[in-house]
Parts: sequence; structure tokens; C-alpha cells
Amino acid sequence: MKILRIIARLNVGGPARHVVWLTSGLQDDEFRSQLIAGSVPPGEDDMAYFAAENSVEPQYIHEMSREISLSDINSLLKIYRQIKAEKPDIIHTHTAKAGTLGRVAGSMYRWLTWRTLIGRPRKVRMVHTFHGHVFHSYYSPAKTKVFLWIERLLANASDRIIVISDQQFKEISFDFRIGNANKFSIVPLGIDLDAVSDDAADRKRLREEFGFHDNDVVVGFVGRLTEIKNLSLLLRTAALFKNDSDVKFAIIGDGHMRPSLEAEARELNLDGKLRFLGNRTDIAAVYGSLEIVMLTSLNEGTPLSLIEAMAAGKPVISTGVGGVKDLLGAEKRTFHGYTLCERGVRIDTFSPDDYQQGLNYLLENEAERVRVAEQGREFIRKRYSKERLISDIKQLYRDLYSE
Repeated sequence: MKILRIIARLNVGGPARHVVWLTSGLQDDEFRSQLIAGSVPPGEDDMAYFAAENSVEPQYIHEMSREISLSDINSLLKIYRQIKAEKPDIIHTHTAKAGTLGRVAGSMYRWLTWRTLIGRPRKVRMVHTFHGHVFHSYYSPAKTKVFLWIERLLANASDRIIVISDQQFKEISFDFRIGNANKFSIVPLGIDLDAVSDDAADRKRLREEFGFHDNDVVVGFVGRLTEIKNLSLLLRTAALFKNDSDVKFAIIGDGHMRPSLEAEARELNLDGKLRFLGNRTDIAAVYGSLEIVMLTSLNEGTPLSLIEAMAAGKPVISTGVGGVKDLLGAEKRTFHGYTLCERGVRIDTFSPDDYQQGLNYLLENEAERVRVAEQGREFIRKRYSKERLISDIKQLYRDLYSE
């Protein structure tokens, strides 16, 4: 079975690792996979190295990038020509831009043939994965309505729509009314559990490199520095801990917002309290150097940073957006502005004061910190392995193509 997988760009983040793992994992006697990717824009780091480490050689369409432009016409035609050359059985798109161009090109391939004159389009199945969505907190109301209209049209051309959490299924299928619910499959993300590190030597090395002391309690964010991550909330929360000398904050990642965030940190006098550490390729070891992992996003699918942190046995705290609710599990105890859950603390507002209170709860209650960390690690190891992800996708393809 020939699989053509398409993503807009291999920038740092969960979707890039996801498509690389799937492309690498679906190369055997039953499947052959090819990955198409666009270009990574200035200000974002490229994960081409990760593809190479996994023996994946993407075919790049350099005109395809994040922003909408006239070059999308060239991207569409190049994708169409690639589909004609590959003659795939399944076209699987990831992220909004690739989902649009890939499914339009796939529809062209399916119907632009003499066989359609006798009612026989080409047999190709189209699948799209929503890693997140852009239906709130990204664009203006007018632009968001346009994107919703486009996604509703594209859902009609899709044979299967994959979401990565129960909460995301509810949002996309019911709240935003995209696609028929029967077309949806929920396939949770997967990670390389073998890469998780708890090496004491790594922790000591990184602490020294980052400038943290052994007795510092380091609370870290891991991800891209973009608007949707709402990192101003992190900075304003960190400012409320100025009198707690042992509590430090680290931002691991990069992006176009780094200069403005660094300027805001200076205005808040966070020198010595917070460090920007940039992108790291030794991310498994980085988690081992943190005490708590935090997320402040306005919108999420299922954040890979929380999955990786939980796999590493770290307690997590996050705004309760998207698939975060599924990761953190059932509510155990509700406070003003935050909720203690089975596997972490959920912040129920976007208030720095509420975030501080939730974080203080974890910092001051070691038993709860240990409990949520242990339950989180057990939950991730049971449900979020890379091997399970690959197996689920293989079975989905088999079922879809036999219909």
C-alpha cells in the first residue's frame, strides 16, 4: 500500500516528529511511505536533522510555507504532479495548510481522469489529521469563519478525519460542525518512550550549563515561542515569584516572539529568575533537569511537551485547553481558579494570580506532586507509545482501503 504523507513544514514541534515516525514506521512488506514537506520560514528552526536520524528523506516543495500567498498555486500543482507520479493508495495530510493543498490536489487526482465520464474516479483514500486547530485564538473572527468554511468543504472530500483526543473530537465535530461524526477516528499521539532520560549525570551537567543551582526548583516550558503559547502569562506568573529565591523558570525553545518576550522579561525585572535556553536536540535530558513542566497556551490539540514531561515522571501544570483536559484526567479537587486533577494541575483562567496559586499548590505539596507525576508516567506509558501509534495508523489504513 502506497502512502503519501504531506505536512506544511518540518519546524520544531510535535507534528514534525509525528510524521517522521509514521513515515519511518510504515516501510515494510505491507506499506511504502513517502513524505512531502514545505519550507521552514525564517525565525523557526528546521527538524530536517530529525528526519535524517530516522532515515526519512522528505521531498521538499519550497513554495509551501505557513503563510497564504500566490505561491500556494505552485505548491498545489507540484503536489498534484507528485501524486500523479506516486499513484498513492492513501494521501494523508497533516496541519491546516498541507490539509488544504493536499486534499484539493488529491481531489484533482481522483476526478481529473477520463474514467470519471463513466463514473469511475481513481481509487485513492484521503485522510487528514488535526494536530490542533485554528478555529479560535489565532485569527480575526472574519478570517476564522473563512477557515471554518474551507474545512467544512474539505471534510466532504476526506474519507477519514483523525483527531488526537476525545476533547478535540468534541470541539471539531460538534462545536465547530466540521464533517460527519462517522468519518472521525481518535488516534492519540505517540512518543519514543525509550528516549526518556532520568540520568543524574545529565541533570547535573545541564543544571551547570543552564546556570541553576542544585537546590533551585526549576519550572520549565518546552515549545515554540509563538502567540498561541501565550508566554506572556508565563512571564507575568514568574514575576509573582520574585520573593521565592529558590523557584526559577526556564523557557526551552525558540521562535519569532523571542525578542519581544525577552524585552518583556527585562521590563518585569526577571533577570536571574528566568532563562531563555533556546532549542535543544537533547530534549529528553532537558526534561530530567526540570522539577515541574508548565504550559500557558490559548489553544492546543494534545501538547507533546506535556506527554513527554509526564513520560519523564514530571508533574505538569497547564491551562485547560483542548486535549490538555484528556491528559490531566478526572478532577480531584477544585480551588478558586485552578483544579487538581488525576495527573496534574489545570488552570481554569488566564490569570497570573490563579496560575501562581496552582503552581504554589504543587510546590508546597510534595505528596501530590509525586502522586500526579507517578500517575502521569503510568498513563503515558500505557497509551502513548510510538509503537502503538504506528499500529493504530496501519490498522486504520487497512480498514479504510478495504471499504
